[in-house]
Amino acid sequence: MLDSTRDGAVSLLTLQRPERRNALDTDLCRALWAAAQEEVAAGARVLVITGGGTAFCSGADLDGVYGDEFREAHYALLHGLAALPLPVVGAVNGPAIGAGTQLALACDLRVADERATFGVPTPRNGMAVDAWTIRTLQTVAGGGLARRLLIAAEIVDRDVALQHGLADRPGTLDDALAWAHELATLAPLSLAHNKLVLNGADDAAAEATFAACWASDDAREALAARAERRTPVFRGA
Repeated sequence: MLDSTRDGAVSLLTLQRPERRNALDTDLCRALWAAAQEEVAAGARVLVITGGGTAFCSGADLDGVYGDEFREAHYALLHGLAALPLPVVGAVNGPAIGAGTQLALACDLRVADERATFGVPTPRNGMAVDAWTIRTLQTVAGGGLARRLLIAAEIVDRDVALQHGLADRPGTLDDALAWAHELATLAPLSLAHNKLVLNGADDAAAEATFAACWASDDAREALAARAERRTPVFRGA
């Protein structure tokens, strides 16, 4: 159902429901969120999420989405990933439809291969996504594309996603992992602060993380590295 591998500071989480094109059900949502938390606790600095086989995530498993249990597990996953204090990279290796686009939006950055497609076709199935999904889609991709996906129920390809910011870079899983390893060398406290503010933190929370960055050992390490003409080594403290 889910594979988890670690390479240094980067953890790769791979959805493995090929018979359902990696559609999310209650168990997979819970497994992915549990694995993400475990990797963070183990010291991961970047998470990469992808799909096994030819799909990133084809949506919610419609055999089991009509109850509170799935919705609670699904939104705990999405909101939890968005709140993690480290970068999450989505390697979108095929269709990301409905809950798949939601999962991609819960990632901070998205690398999309040539097979990637995106859509939130709730008007075609009588369902709805939460306000967080709609607002995040609008923020990431702009109001025009958000309306095309949510009002016209369009499915867009990788090139359109790149044009509008729904995808950040073209590339494969290897490209996403290479980017993740670059991100893992950056200052963790700075990344956590930036992500918190980008995701709408209140002023008090933002002020606390702002102050923590300036008072950190990492800030002093950056100063020392500059003086010594070397690359800083950040430890997140």
